[in-house]
Amino acid sequence: MRIGGNDYNVHELAGAFGDLGTLIPFVVGYLTIARMDPVGVLVGFGLFKIIVGLYFKTPVPIQPMKAIGIAAITHAGVITPAAIWASGLFSGVLWLTLGLTGAVSWIARITSRPIVQGLVLSLGLGFILEGVEMMEGDYLLAVVAIVLTFALLSRQRIPAMLVLLAFGAAVAVLREPALIEEVGRVSFRLRLPSVTLTSLRWPDIVTGVIVLGLPQAALTLGNAILATVEENNTLFPDRKITVRGVAIDHGIMNLVGPSLGGVPMCHGAGGMAGHVRFGARTGGALVILGALVLFTGLFLADSVATLFKLFPPALLGVILLFGGLELAAGAHGDNATKNDRYVMLLTAGVAMWNMGAGYLAGLLLWHAFRRGWLRA
Repeated sequence: MRIGGNDYNVHELAGAFGDLGTLIPFVVGYLTIARMDPVGVLVGFGLFKIIVGLYFKTPVPIQPMKAIGIAAITHAGVITPAAIWASGLFSGVLWLTLGLTGAVSWIARITSRPIVQGLVLSLGLGFILEGVEMMEGDYLLAVVAIVLTFALLSRQRIPAMLVLLAFGAAVAVLREPALIEEVGRVSFRLRLPSVTLTSLRWPDIVTGVIVLGLPQAALTLGNAILATVEENNTLFPDRKITVRGVAIDHGIMNLVGPSLGGVPMCHGAGGMAGHVRFGARTGGALVILGALVLFTGLFLADSVATLFKLFPPALLGVILLFGGLELAAGAHGDNATKNDRYVMLLTAGVAMWNMGAGYLAGLLLWHAFRRGWLRA
């Protein structure tokens, strides 16, 4: 079924879950360690997945901002939920300003394609490494899931992701039979998100901006904006998006989401690769996943921890692995000069350590080559 430029079918449904490897671990960390209310977190993700899917009409993912998420979860005793909300609001103001003024478009113009390809390559390799780390300690499940996924992906009529999720749930239940009873006790109760702006205090704002928001900015520019636009426009040249539009989109969703108790959100080239690898070709995948997440946030927030137990970490690692393979395989230097390949590989190598440093290293090397200061 096709509605408003988006498809709604079994392949879009399967592709909808291609980003779970990134989404679920961060959401679990926010809820269990940072003690955030699942209503605001899930409603924010669900609402904007639907909006983005309807607007862009491609599988542009909605993900947690990784630098903020890691810092918030690993320092949960120090960083409060209010500081996390403040970091999101700061990110919203920053990207809305850069988008509306056109400054982000200027940044994109001085950024050569080899630099962006290097960022994409680093993200793909990073996803592969993260996926392997999540498989640690459960390699039997991981190997079986990898073989199963390769076999199913070679037969496009069978939605690999749906079979993979069913396999993971079956393994979870076999390992923990009591999980069936837990799922059976899941209760439906409507809960609405609450406005958080009145809860902000100056110490939270300072922590949110300096400790969380500013370190995230370079990662957002490289992954969520430049690399996402590159990935989208390569895969879907008939439905191109712009860095200005994506920056404004980041601004809006990070002003609204955290105001309702959500967490800072962004896009990501790796998430898009995951959606596409498992069958998504339109924004219908995002609308489907967004509706499920929104429903869970509004009606099943009290039981979300139980539902997440159906997804073994090793299985999520396999999903990340395939998303990373898809992304890294698409970052290539066809018809590129030796200088371009140097820029791409330097950017990728340094960006795996730090996205901002990788971007600057690639930018400096590219302009040094262009001005004849250096030769490869």
